[in-house]
Amino acid sequence: MQKSAGKVLTSIFWDQDGILLIDYLPKGQTINAEYYSLLVLLKDVLKEERHGKLNKVVLFLQDNAPARRALATQKKLAYLGFQCLDHSHYSPDLAPSDYHLFPGLKKLLKHRHFLSVAEDIAAAETWLDGQLSEFFLSTLQKLEQLNWLRSVLSFVGSMLNKS
Repeated sequence: MQKSAGKVLTSIFWDQDGILLIDYLPKGQTINAEYYSLLVLLKDVLKEERHGKLNKVVLFLQDNAPARRALATQKKLAYLGFQCLDHSHYSPDLAPSDYHLFPGLKKLLKHRHFLSVAEDIAAAETWLDGQLSEFFLSTLQKLEQLNWLRSVLSFVGSMLNKS
């Protein structure tokens, strides 16, 4: 059996309507505070793809990895107008993609061997493109059931009260 092309570290940004941006890190690179310059591109994609839905604040939920909590990262998020939502102290260090998006993708890719990273990426993107908006919306609805969105609702409520 031939050796597989290997794993690809991927950042996927999505909302209730679907995938907004996918970024593949070059082999050997890690996510650090400098990597968050990618968020400028995400802001542009949001303006272009979700122009009717983009409000003053983008609610941003991610895991609690150190690079995501770095001061440079927090400054970049604030500069772009992204409101970073805190994880519940009683929840695992997981983002919604970890328990909703990635399991289906991992199931698809399990036991498959790709000769190149490009083949791996193509298979993943085909699966992601095949997911309906209901798939992504259901994730956010599950978050609400898990109590994660209470902070969002509280934040939105406080923003509405200020206006």
